[in-house]
Amino acid sequence: MTEILKKEFSRKSFVKGGGAMIVGFSLAGAGFAGRAAAGESPYASNGPYDAGLIDTWIRIHADNTASILTGHEELGQGSATGMLQIAGEELDLDFGQLRFVNHDTNVQPSSPPSYASNGISKNGQQVRAAAAAAKQALLGLASAQLGVSAAGLSVRSGVVSGSGKSVTYGQLIGDRLFNVRIPPSYNLNQSNAAVFSGSATSGVVSGASGTKPVSQYSLVGTSVPRIDIPEKVSGTFVYSHSIRVPGMLHGRIVWPRGQRNMGAGTPIVSVDRSSIRHIPTVQIVRRGDFLAVVSPKEYDAIQAAAQLRVTWADPPRLSGNGNFAKQIRDQDSAGQVLARDAINTGNVNAALASAAKVVSGTYLFPYNGHMPIGPACTVADVTAQGAVIYTNSQDLWGLRTKLAQAIGLPENLIRLRYVEGSSNYGDSFGRYENAIAAAVMSQIVGKPVRLQAMRWDEHGYDNYGQPQLMDIRAGIDANGKIVAFEHTNLSLAANGSTYTVQRQLGISGPSPGATSPPWAVTGAQYTVPNWRVTGKTLPQLNGGYFKTSKLRAPESTQAAFGAEQVIDELARAANMDPVAFRRLNIQTANTHPQANFLWTGRYDYSGVASNKERWLTVLDAAAKASSWQPKVSGSKLSGATVVTGRGVGLGGHGNGAAQVCYACAVADIEVNKKTGKIVVKHLYTAMDYGLIVGPDLVMNQGVGQSMMAVSKVLHEEVRFDTKAVTSLDWVTYPILRFKDHPIYKHVIINRPEITPGPSSEELMPPIVAAVANAFFDATGVRMHEAPLTPARVRAALKAAGAS
Repeated sequence: MTEILKKEFSRKSFVKGGGAMIVGFSLAGAGFAGRAAAGESPYASNGPYDAGLIDTWIRIHADNTASILTGHEELGQGSATGMLQIAGEELDLDFGQLRFVNHDTNVQPSSPPSYASNGISKNGQQVRAAAAAAKQALLGLASAQLGVSAAGLSVRSGVVSGSGKSVTYGQLIGDRLFNVRIPPSYNLNQSNAAVFSGSATSGVVSGASGTKPVSQYSLVGTSVPRIDIPEKVSGTFVYSHSIRVPGMLHGRIVWPRGQRNMGAGTPIVSVDRSSIRHIPTVQIVRRGDFLAVVSPKEYDAIQAAAQLRVTWADPPRLSGNGNFAKQIRDQDSAGQVLARDAINTGNVNAALASAAKVVSGTYLFPYNGHMPIGPACTVADVTAQGAVIYTNSQDLWGLRTKLAQAIGLPENLIRLRYVEGSSNYGDSFGRYENAIAAAVMSQIVGKPVRLQAMRWDEHGYDNYGQPQLMDIRAGIDANGKIVAFEHTNLSLAANGSTYTVQRQLGISGPSPGATSPPWAVTGAQYTVPNWRVTGKTLPQLNGGYFKTSKLRAPESTQAAFGAEQVIDELARAANMDPVAFRRLNIQTANTHPQANFLWTGRYDYSGVASNKERWLTVLDAAAKASSWQPKVSGSKLSGATVVTGRGVGLGGHGNGAAQVCYACAVADIEVNKKTGKIVVKHLYTAMDYGLIVGPDLVMNQGVGQSMMAVSKVLHEEVRFDTKAVTSLDWVTYPILRFKDHPIYKHVIINRPEITPGPSSEELMPPIVAAVANAFFDATGVRMHEAPLTPARVRAALKAAGAS
């Protein structure tokens, strides 16, 4: 499929990226060889290439195989395998005849970046469109060669047959260009990433006109072996960490341990160069407030970064963890927050005033970190003529723009090549920061630099998931129907400012935007006649906060912790079983904004399956999988030291029509009231995905996001003192351990009539809610602050007299 050779290679071959290093990128045929004429600079690029051409996406080879090119990166979740399934289905090629070409900005088109669940749901639509167009072009060629009308031809395994004659794809066009444009209606001729934001359309949905009918699928919907697993299991897979170049230096960033008040930066007062004089191989690298060290020996660079004596200016004071909620309240009272209603329908105040019963609560969810287990790693070679950078960033086009700002080269002279590395999702350190730092270091020293992050880099300078302080009120009538729901969310904007390395270099960024309150878990899954969702944006720059950005089901995971606990409180107030209460109040509308949701903001499937049907399907599936037995939550309490409870959560991730997901979770937990420890014993989830491309891929994603959700609600919290972040390792930022891994069952709802939707983060909101609701069922005590650590559990039980 793709191959990387573990061997030393010259700097020249490293820059050119020829077969000496990554032979998987060396596509056969002179017309495909890097698209560069003889003697042309290896850096020069006209990419992203015209997405309206078949040749940009599909390469047919003489041996009757095909290479699939897309700007999507395989991050380890298996989406490359799914892309090949989609392409093979439309081309009528066997899976073994396909290979996936890793992203290279000198080769690939621009596609939606590899985040925000864009893999199959968006990139897949583009691959489908290109493959369908390629097949039609191939049938046209075969028709002319065989003298048979295209309608009279059939294809199997890349062999076109008709009237007793046949010809292979390879014989028709092997290693030559199609020179054919994709139909304009497929919308692949639009340029760059702006096309893929919001509700823009690109590509075609499954079963669309000109594509294969879903009823004829034979590859999509099956579980095929992932293309990356054999080499990973055998230990022959080469990650970005394995790349070596002669003359390459190893680098490390030098900065305070743990980031400080966002906006204050890390101003350097002095650097004592004599403090590392005893490590003679090391060179100090500095530009503005960006400080690093490089050495031919990696261990020397590590030691020098730790021992270099630097004086930084004192940072502005932070609140510290213990006073964090008070800081938020004080800023709100002082009018320092920006408030706006995301949803305001009906008359919430009047409805609550006349409601039969009203419940309310305040909930706090902390900063969480991306915290990949492995460190980010980049190899960069920057010269005056151009740059080539090997990275595992999930957004090469976005990174290229940021690199151009940082090193002052035109974007078309910066070549980025994706090589899989450690986990990279959301806006973790490896997306932009590590590569920018490596490129600057290489430019200054004039040599290739390999930069591998340290654990305190990943932990301390992450772009954290936003903390949220939530005030929630809701009411029901005498029949248990929700009459009003109000959710006020005090939080920080995501992606609102530049990153630390950029600021150290003096690159200014945009002002932080406004928070985006998540409708998906704050009422959209229920029928709510009077509904208000308000976002209050805290002053991020110099306001006593840290960098924040998207982190798996951003905003929704945090909000569900509060919102779905209030739904459980309403069920208890109605003296109803929590599943029955949700069923009674399920969303029935199919119109925006209370309809959850039009598929990725582009395709209205309400005529295929109503919101009510889809919500009830996941709710009932999770209840059935868990053998749910109706009861009022918290109605069967025990005085034992170790108690058990069961909770449910319903919701997904997204805002209005911007995203799609219908998900539900049931959690069975055990609570030791003496120690305060919670263990999730069993977890049951269900999700409506639309068409399933690869069942094993979806199941793998389900397991990953579910365990992450359990980890977040029980363990994860970025801690800080009055100066900086102090969660710098796995002791100060603990995560779920294998010994506490719950028994897991996931129900996959397959709807072949609906195009594939997201599948990488949408289960997390209902899971954190299910665990929190299970705690109340076990103890009769409501937890208002996450994570549910032993210390918090003991304190809550003691305060309630339930310990």
